[in-house]
Amino acid sequence: MRASERAQGTVGALPENLAGALAYTFIGAIIFLLVEPYSKNRFVRFHSIQCILAWVAAVIIGAVLKLAGLILLIIPFLGHLLFFLISMVVGFAAFVIWLVLVVKALQGEMFKLPVLGDLAEKQAAAG
Repeated sequence: MRASERAQGTVGALPENLAGALAYTFIGAIIFLLVEPYSKNRFVRFHSIQCILAWVAAVIIGAVLKLAGLILLIIPFLGHLLFFLISMVVGFAAFVIWLVLVVKALQGEMFKLPVLGDLAEKQAAAG
């Protein structure tokens, strides 16, 4: 990672790393993308865009899980158990990913998720 990709200093009233971590709340991400000087800061913009893309991915995964659940619930007892277990694993994984993103932002890093991070980086550089 290049040194220039780390948070250095403040943006608005907040330190850059704190603003990047707060961007991982959906409302915070939208606010930071709309309000200057946060919308002009590449570090904060990157984390805000990555948050929104992660939320979109989570909604899509949730919809797929719901459809899979309809199929699994046809199976009497085992289907309900499998659906519950899969839902718990996916929910826990989403929480862990969110926690890692917040911690990495607090550490001042532009930690990229596999596909979403590249998209967020391109959008942050373009804006």
